[in-house]
Amino acid sequence: MIDNEQLQAWHEDDQHQFIVDAILAIDEAERTLELTGWLARAFNNLGQYEQALELLFLFPDAERDAVWHYRAGYAYANLAQYEQAVQAFAEANELQPGDEDIEDFLDYVRGKLERQEQNKQLSAAARARLLERQQASNGAAEQPFAHVDLSSFWEKSDYADKEYVLPYPTDDVIAAVEKELGYKLPQSYIQLMRMQNGGIPVNTCFPTELPTSWAEDHIAITGIMGIGSSKSCSLAGDSGSRFMIEEWGYPDIGVVICDCPSAGHDVVMLDYRACGPDGEPEVIHVDQESDYEITFLAPNFESFIQGLVHPDTYDTSEADKAAALERVANGAFSPLLEQLCEQATEVSQIESKIREICRQIVEEKGYFALHADERSTLMYDVQFWLYTRANADVTRQGYLDDYSKMIAFGGEFSTGGYAPAFISDWLDQRMKAGDIVYNGAGTGIHFTAEAVARLLDRLDNY
Repeated sequence: MIDNEQLQAWHEDDQHQFIVDAILAIDEAERTLELTGWLARAFNNLGQYEQALELLFLFPDAERDAVWHYRAGYAYANLAQYEQAVQAFAEANELQPGDEDIEDFLDYVRGKLERQEQNKQLSAAARARLLERQQASNGAAEQPFAHVDLSSFWEKSDYADKEYVLPYPTDDVIAAVEKELGYKLPQSYIQLMRMQNGGIPVNTCFPTELPTSWAEDHIAITGIMGIGSSKSCSLAGDSGSRFMIEEWGYPDIGVVICDCPSAGHDVVMLDYRACGPDGEPEVIHVDQESDYEITFLAPNFESFIQGLVHPDTYDTSEADKAAALERVANGAFSPLLEQLCEQATEVSQIESKIREICRQIVEEKGYFALHADERSTLMYDVQFWLYTRANADVTRQGYLDDYSKMIAFGGEFSTGGYAPAFISDWLDQRMKAGDIVYNGAGTGIHFTAEAVARLLDRLDNY
């Protein structure tokens, strides 16, 4: 029988799968309730919340103490079942009053439950208004956008053509994409895509009654994904719906249809929870920065498109640019970036050079973000050089894992987010060009001496 000391050691080392494997190797009839509790805890820590709850409900009522309710509440909270989570943490709080962790979780899930109820009310009100409009037209079925002029809906730009716009979606393409996504697309979505298959609309903001991480009263989108797979920004593309769900952790409740200016940290989705995979989905905003918090937007896709407004409605660009300039001029570097700059003796005033490059980025874009433009690429080069000159045997994945600790989420001097594909694409391009190579052992990667020399020459100009 495995001892508690070993289980605790694995838990403290985040080796939760070891706990699962060890306990599952014990015959079920020989497992004690204590081991079952350990197993439920490990499943919770592995994100397998349904399995954790199944195990917890093997406990008889008399054995359900504060720890049991805490673990149940944790599972319910991560499944967005906030009413049950509130009940569980409230019971834990009664059984073990004064525990700060329990009190903090109870406050958290109460706030989430309130938000969830507000979304339900907004959804019900929007659907009631939609029903009234349908009844006013005597219930006559109409084609989507029957009374809407969409001739000037899309913005015309080379960037949109390159990143979003796909060829006309045939019935076969639509069927293939729907099969891959697991959901039937709304007829209004298909009709819009048959006017132009993906792109950047002229109106990119949508009013909200609840605040989000983007703004108190609206969200913004970057573009609408087309039906296809040949471009990253398409429903079945490399950065499409399944990628955002499987790699970024967005809830598997529908289809991601719009990316947002946060470069992946919030999205707009079609929500099929209430209607099923063949029904008419609602449109929601999902905010990764707030634990994938959901905000109701519209009762259907057509209403969402009709509700989009121009960014000038919420124009804060001058204030945003001023704040970004202040951040790049005076914001504190992350501990990692500060340490790397202190070690980079080859470049005089490296911190000032980084700030100047980023100031020019803000002046050009109006905000602080790194994409695939020339100055952003220079900042990717600088960060990689600083990191690899200070660390031996840097692996590709190791660098990608640590990248966010420098500027992307680097505290005050930070873009506040990033798209991993930009970094991996930059890295692949540099390796293909021969600027980044493996070391002799074939494990670590680094710039060639020639690439470093070129980078230092560029930095001399700042």
